[in-house]
Amino acid sequence: MMDRRQFLNHASLLTAAALLPTSGCSMSDQPQFKMGYQLFSVREDMAREPIDTLRKLTLMGYEDFEIYGFDADANKIYGHSPTDFRKVLDDLNITTTSGHFGFHPFLDKPLAELDRYVDQCIDCAKALGMPYITWPWMAPEQRSLETFKRLPEMLNRIGERVSAAGLGFAYHNHDFEFVEYDGQTGYDIILRETDPNLVKLQIDMYWVMHSAKQTPKELIASQPGRFVMWHIKDMHKLSRDYTELGNGSINYVEVLPDPTLSGLEYYYLEQGGNYTHNAMQSAKDSADFFKEQLQRFL
Repeated sequence: MMDRRQFLNHASLLTAAALLPTSGCSMSDQPQFKMGYQLFSVREDMAREPIDTLRKLTLMGYEDFEIYGFDADANKIYGHSPTDFRKVLDDLNITTTSGHFGFHPFLDKPLAELDRYVDQCIDCAKALGMPYITWPWMAPEQRSLETFKRLPEMLNRIGERVSAAGLGFAYHNHDFEFVEYDGQTGYDIILRETDPNLVKLQIDMYWVMHSAKQTPKELIASQPGRFVMWHIKDMHKLSRDYTELGNGSINYVEVLPDPTLSGLEYYYLEQGGNYTHNAMQSAKDSADFFKEQLQRFL
């Protein structure tokens, strides 16, 4: 039998447990995900000294990376073959889980050339042990309603080829997807006309907060389970340009969506420019802020 003191202690624990959040972001002490970084943020350092740059980033706490700049003609990434670069990653005990690849030039090329390039991306990803291939960009002259009307078919085609190879394919947004054309946006078209099983989504929360009429939480609620990757970067309070996490106007404690509802698998901190001091110091400042203020939510 439970005495009165044991009963009261038990009741207090149950009351406290009931007050804890039952949905939304995790509050566990142990993060579920590795802290990732998009290497475009330190592109000049990666061009000069890729191995030393990666080593310094690991000392800041980054464990996972998203690559960019694959040279398909030379089959090189940061001056190394994918196989040799994988050895670099393994030696540093880090991973790369997504890559931004240059798909947009193939909007105006024969499908056979696109297929060949996709196969090269697949080979690179497999050599690196990288589960996702990501479409990151369109050139300014390509950003039109006509492009968005024909883009879904191309995304589905890439996704089908990547999926058949045992990998995932995702689309990364900027601001131009949220321009309206007769009451709909390019992003609306992508969401509506691509196959969710073939084309996943990488949400850039900065650009959503900058340009979309929906919040990241609202976008994710409209396509639950599909936003498998996040880009997290802050917005300068005056210029609205990039800035270090914690130095800007985005309150990520409020903005971060539910990772489970999102289908989150990987996230990457990022800062494409507008560094307060230099790119590497910005990477450290963002890492420090994220670990102190935000990592517990993941």
